This record gives sequence, structure tokens and C-alpha cells, in this order.
Amino acid sequence: MAGEIRDFLSWRGPVSVNVFVIGAGNTPLPEEAFHLAGMAPDAFLPFPLLEQPEAIERLGLVSYDIDFDDTSLDLREYTRAVLRRVCADTRAVAWAAFEGTFHYDELLSDVVANQVYGYCTTGTEPVVEWDIAALRGEEWRHRIAEARTALDALLSASDIQDGKSRTD
Repeated sequence: MAGEIRDFLSWRGPVSVNVFVIGAGNTPLPEEAFHLAGMAPDAFLPFPLLEQPEAIERLGLVSYDIDFDDTSLDLREYTRAVLRRVCADTRAVAWAAFEGTFHYDELLSDVVANQVYGYCTTGTEPVVEWDIAALRGEEWRHRIAEARTALDALLSASDIQDGKSRTD
């Protein structure tokens, strides 16, 4: 099954781990922060996403495309280490998802759950799933729903800190 995940991660050539993090600000971490699990990326493309909804912009949303030329690498542990790193030192929610799955209206929703292959919330250990069949299963959708609940709590806390309520 890991070969199937690798196929999804390398559809454009290099193996690309795509990670999103909300809550760590809009300034990306430096490339050296992603020298993890004994690996250093061959290409590193960090960027804050544009046109962020107000609730997300207050917390920051950064996307990282982390590429490796060696398509034989098993990046499961690397993905886990990246998720742990981007959630460290701040209250954040992060996830790894296949290319082309990002849309503000569907962050960690049931619609994209089978395209998310890892997630982390600050204070917890990252969860990474490397089996395509498991990503399509009910248990995985439930786990992604729990991550979405953590994201909603993070966004709500941001609203409260700014003196706003969800009904404003």
C-alpha cells in the first residue's frame, strides 16, 4: 500500500509532501526547520495562502510543499516529523494532504477526509496514515472530523480573543 501513497505524492515527478498549518502565523519556518528524520528536502516551497478568511488570517495559514527527488523514499516518518514540527511552540492544527485538495470551505471536512494522510494538533502526537484503503474508511473520516473539531475550537478561541462571537 505504501507504493500507492508514493504514487499520489509523486504525480508531478518528485515526491511532494504538502502540509498546511493554521495557528503558527503567516511567516513560514525556514528550510532548515524541515531537515527532519535524517532527511533534507531537495526543494522547499513555503507560502502563506492568499485571501484568507478573517478568522484564519488572525491565526495565520502557511502551506509547505516539501519535495524529494528520490521517489523511493518512505516518507511516512518524515511526514510525522513535519507535522510535529509545525505544531510545536504554538497552538496550531496542521495536516498533510494530496496536491489539489485545498479549499477554504472544506478544511478537514468529510469531503476531503480521504485525501488527508496526516494531521496534528498542538499537544498531541501526529497521526499519519499510509494505507489508501484506510484513508477511504469510516474510521479515518471520524479521525479527520476530530481534527476538524480541534480546528473549529482554535478558530473560536481566536474569535473570543478578538472580542467577537461566531454570530457577529
